[in-house]
Amino acid sequence: MAKEIERKFLLKEDSWRELAKGSVYRQGYIATQDKVTVRVRIVGEQGYLTIKGPSVKYSRLEFEYPIPVEDAQEMLDTLCRRPFIEKIRYKVEWGGLIWEIDEFDGVNKGLILAEVELTDANQQIELPTWIGQEVSHDPRYYNSNLVTHPFSQW
Repeated sequence: MAKEIERKFLLKEDSWRELAKGSVYRQGYIATQDKVTVRVRIVGEQGYLTIKGPSVKYSRLEFEYPIPVEDAQEMLDTLCRRPFIEKIRYKVEWGGLIWEIDEFDGVNKGLILAEVELTDANQQIELPTWIGQEVSHDPRYYNSNLVTHPFSQW
């Protein structure tokens, strides 16, 4: 069984940029119902299909499968609701963990979030100096909710 344990934060400054390498992400949601989501994503020349269960504390079930990029593009074009989530994801190593920093574009431009995946929900972590307020439990910051309630409309 695949389980994602993740915490999410706003950033208070951008010194992380000097440590980061980014990739363009484009993703859409095929379905979101009863806190379960089905997402399709393109990163570079690779497509992914992901199914996520409801969040409980910091964790949820997550199943992700690589798919051909052509299939992912067809799903984005025909099955996903608009707008898409467009972002650059940067990866920064800090305190023995990989932090993923999403800088959103499109209707969510201006939003920058940092996520860190953990091995245990009670795992103690060292917060980098650029980390601000934790928003792990605020559903407004879930990518699936940013489709229906974009950051630009808050």
